[in-house]
Amino acid sequence: MRFAACFVLVFALTSMGCPPVKKSSAPDAPPGALSGGRVNAPAAEDAPPIARRSEMVERVHGINVADPYRELEDATAPETREWLASFDGYTRKHLSALPKRDLLESRLTELSYVAWVGAPRRHGSRYFWTQRDKDQEKAVWYWREGRAGASRVLLDPNRLSRDGSIALHGVFPSLDGRLIAYLLAANNKDEATLHVMDVATGKISDVDSIPGAKYASPSWEPLGTGFYYTRVPTDPSIPVDKLPGEAAVYFHALGSAPGTDRIVREKTGDPRTFLGAAVSRDGHFLMLEVLHGWTRNDLYFKDLRQPSDVWQPLVVGENAHFHPTVWKDRFYVRTDLAAARYRLMVVDPAKSVNLAAWSELIPEEPHGVLEDAEIVGGHLALKYLENASSRLTVLSLDGKPVREIATPTIGTLGALVGNPEDDEAYYSYESFLTPASVFETSILNGGQKAFFEVKVPVDPSPYLLEQVFYPSKDGTRISMFVVRRRDMPKDRSTPFLLTGYGGFQISKVPAFSGTLFAWLERGGGYALPNLRGGGEYGEDWHRAGMLEKKQNVFDDFIAAAEWLETNGYTARERLAISGASNGGLLVGAVMTQRPELFRAVVCAVPLLDMVRYHRFGSGRTWISEYGSSEEAEPFKALYAYSPYHHVTAETPYPALLMLTADSDDRVDPMHARKFAAQILAARKKDHVDHPVLVRVETNSGHGGGDMIKKNVERSVDMYSFLFDKLGMNR
Repeated sequence: MRFAACFVLVFALTSMGCPPVKKSSAPDAPPGALSGGRVNAPAAEDAPPIARRSEMVERVHGINVADPYRELEDATAPETREWLASFDGYTRKHLSALPKRDLLESRLTELSYVAWVGAPRRHGSRYFWTQRDKDQEKAVWYWREGRAGASRVLLDPNRLSRDGSIALHGVFPSLDGRLIAYLLAANNKDEATLHVMDVATGKISDVDSIPGAKYASPSWEPLGTGFYYTRVPTDPSIPVDKLPGEAAVYFHALGSAPGTDRIVREKTGDPRTFLGAAVSRDGHFLMLEVLHGWTRNDLYFKDLRQPSDVWQPLVVGENAHFHPTVWKDRFYVRTDLAAARYRLMVVDPAKSVNLAAWSELIPEEPHGVLEDAEIVGGHLALKYLENASSRLTVLSLDGKPVREIATPTIGTLGALVGNPEDDEAYYSYESFLTPASVFETSILNGGQKAFFEVKVPVDPSPYLLEQVFYPSKDGTRISMFVVRRRDMPKDRSTPFLLTGYGGFQISKVPAFSGTLFAWLERGGGYALPNLRGGGEYGEDWHRAGMLEKKQNVFDDFIAAAEWLETNGYTARERLAISGASNGGLLVGAVMTQRPELFRAVVCAVPLLDMVRYHRFGSGRTWISEYGSSEEAEPFKALYAYSPYHHVTAETPYPALLMLTADSDDRVDPMHARKFAAQILAARKKDHVDHPVLVRVETNSGHGGGDMIKKNVERSVDMYSFLFDKLGMNR
């Protein structure tokens, strides 16, 4: 048994006790910052619409904070809707006029519509897996009876709605394979409804339909009579930013009304926390996780064989992460407690669960980060990340090495997929230039054979993947992946796309994307640095890029751009940057801090107003990562880099393409609206070739639409924009 990962970002400031201060200027705002005063300038036919500017200035911890586009926070206001629709129309007209779009769309379509098959997993006598054929928009879930049975469609999300707007957010088979629980979401939003289906008949239960399943990850009890899950209330009077704290863990007995579900763990009342529960495969133990942001979690458990209904603490109050796997009445816990790169501990709950009684089974490695620990085929399957490249290690349950699976080159291995009692296991491998392949292996005998290889119409031979290292502003050594032509002259003539993330302990590793070849084939290079804030080098690396140290992330990214130029890879007039979600914050920050360093920016579903971010969407759950402006010291750090608050007038900002989604319920689109309006107002008037564009994707959530055609449309617009700004259409 393993916990399903709690919902992560990628990714409600209450009253400060001071009323807004309305002035014509903000003396405590950053030097040169825009202040209020200009209002509704009507847009010309071929110009973007100008949003109404107010003189809103709010006193926050003794600082006057200008917020001239506060009105754009209200997505339902007619003026906001009209402005956004006009901006989207202007953007699409501008992008559709760019040259060679037909050729680009044709190539991106060819690169995107490819077949793939996921690794199968056994539940009882049945196997379940996902598969997408070349002509399908979404992957389909299949099942079969036994290894040699005929393939049968389980769930086809392509048929869930006529326009493809209903997304399938997870399928959870019961241990015996008779039933599945699954999540459906409108417009690919995070909010979802949980359903139950009989596998053999395909019949969907009329009773077992549970709304409020935004954070649900159903864990079936062994006999398949019901499951544990997390549910949030659906009362519309509860503010969205408060919902995580209102979530509780329930047990749902099949055939019963959701309103009668038994509460297993009450809500925390703290919107900065998540709750999740999972039951062991043998049904002996129920594990509970209370996740406090992205820096620590508490674990509790119940022995379901005992009459007591009291949660026993396993580890509480430690400033560390704990990831348990339960097998044969032992808790195997991957943790960064006193081990920033993680180690594996083992606990015998029949003796003592006191932290002092835990035994270290696998110590922390000096260079490799222990990313994952599974039990497959009666063995430990450990996944390590070393210099952002993967390796898998198989050991006996007492920690003795059995074998290792390494990548053929710099690349990424998926964790071993298999059951604790089964010898068969599967893993994947991919890199920037190598499409993902799935391999089957034997835990006892080793070896491997190809299970499925993705075929993409590309020729990787002209290109090279290299890993370079460079110093950041404070001297910290940063690694970066670079993909380029082998014969690239180092004369700064190559257009480059630099992207990154740097947050939430998320590691950016080599991953294949066919659409990247549309960029490479046009003569571009690609760079991805492993910024602080990520998980590539352990928890210390993560903490070095969060809270008051967030500026380190931006410094790392700026240093990457400078390194590319200094070493002849590209020049600033040929350099574009892109980022999404927390990566959107990244490019927004460096765009405002070093506008002269970049020619073009693609900023997607971003956070940009860091003074008010936690009022919206899932913002309060990120306070442990960013801090909150409700407190004086975190406010200083947030305000010091908040992109929206550091836009200055008459500045030659790079060309900006803002990508946002109309149904994003994770990162509120208000960030994109307010920042785009601010940049448009500040843009140097003679920089007509540095447009500000806002593209709104409809029927889409934080991850965009989940159909291939929507991804192709978005990629056509993005690459057309970049080709035009970097002079790649010649």
